[in-house]
Amino acid sequence: MLKTRLIPCLDVADGRVVKGVNFVGLRDAGDPVEAARAYDAAGADEICFLDIHATHENRGTMFDMVRRTAEQCFVPLTVGGGVRTKDDVRALLLAGADKVSFNSAAVANPDVIREAADQFGSQCIVCAIDAKSVAPGKWEIFTHGGRRETGIDAVEFARLVTAKGAGEILLTSMDRDGTKSGFNLEMTRAISDAVDVPVIASGGVGTLDHLVDGVTKGGASAVLAASIFHFGEYTVQQAKEHMIANGIPMRLQ
Repeated sequence: MLKTRLIPCLDVADGRVVKGVNFVGLRDAGDPVEAARAYDAAGADEICFLDIHATHENRGTMFDMVRRTAEQCFVPLTVGGGVRTKDDVRALLLAGADKVSFNSAAVANPDVIREAADQFGSQCIVCAIDAKSVAPGKWEIFTHGGRRETGIDAVEFARLVTAKGAGEILLTSMDRDGTKSGFNLEMTRAISDAVDVPVIASGGVGTLDHLVDGVTKGGASAVLAASIFHFGEYTVQQAKEHMIANGIPMRLQ
């Protein structure tokens, strides 16, 4: 059986790791390279590195920071934020990323997923979906850090981008982000059931049971968290041991 992945997420703004609630009210959580190195040592399965202001501020991802992080970390590194073209993917892979995540650019032009997957392979192309509940059983995609509504249904879009070649979906509930109230399990399950690629559940982890629920109830292949790790509430090891105790296969160091 494939093991479930536990992924700390480093949201970066102005060269610092930050964490907010519903994408606003950001708190400083340290230096990204140091944080990534600590998570690598702690046994994280992957690290996700998101330049959260890149699209909003209309600038590219900080390649130097990616390079320095990749030099010091030996777990897979997924990088997103301001990724617009297959040339951005090439630059990030050369800087040391293992996977590259499209978000706003894929919403604007889903064919960018196909172009990147055709050139570099689906295994390194992630599509990040940031969605909010807009009606019972319906979730809409928002872009530009949650600032721009799209009218696009999240489940249908997940089907579209996986058909274009996305090898993984990074699914964030914007309603739950930073609230510590748990994943949006209904949305996670709907998208996990709709696609045949791994889904990473993101947004809302406040307890170790929330991580378990993301897998057992949401159907996710991986769970992503930030606040509970950044501010020392739980360690990666504690999280993995709790998930194992609940019957979820995990890698331990």
